[in-house]
Amino acid sequence: MSASLLKIRISHQGHIALGPGKIELLQHIVQHGSISAAAKQMRMSYRRAWELVDLMNHCFDEPVVISAAGGAHGGGAQVTAFGLALIQAYEHILQKSAQAAADELGFITQHLQKN
Repeated sequence: MSASLLKIRISHQGHIALGPGKIELLQHIVQHGSISAAAKQMRMSYRRAWELVDLMNHCFDEPVVISAAGGAHGGGAQVTAFGLALIQAYEHILQKSAQAAADELGFITQHLQKN
């Protein structure tokens, strides 16, 4: 059973601290070294991507992403070691959850309408 069937969100003080969209954003920042390029890859505005990064940085007790302002030498962003650990922990949660619920997910997916 695929972990992609599950969408897990971790809430903190009324905000979604981590979820599938934020994980995808972090993965794109790792890949591109830029919030702007990550936003473009996800077809979202830079402002929205920056807001999501800012929210993650405020939800956790360590920075998830650090960035340098643009300019003549360009800017950039880097997912911190802590941010990389969050990605890995989140992926493990999905895998373990899918394994634990494999029978139930199998039952549910068997009964989904087929178009």
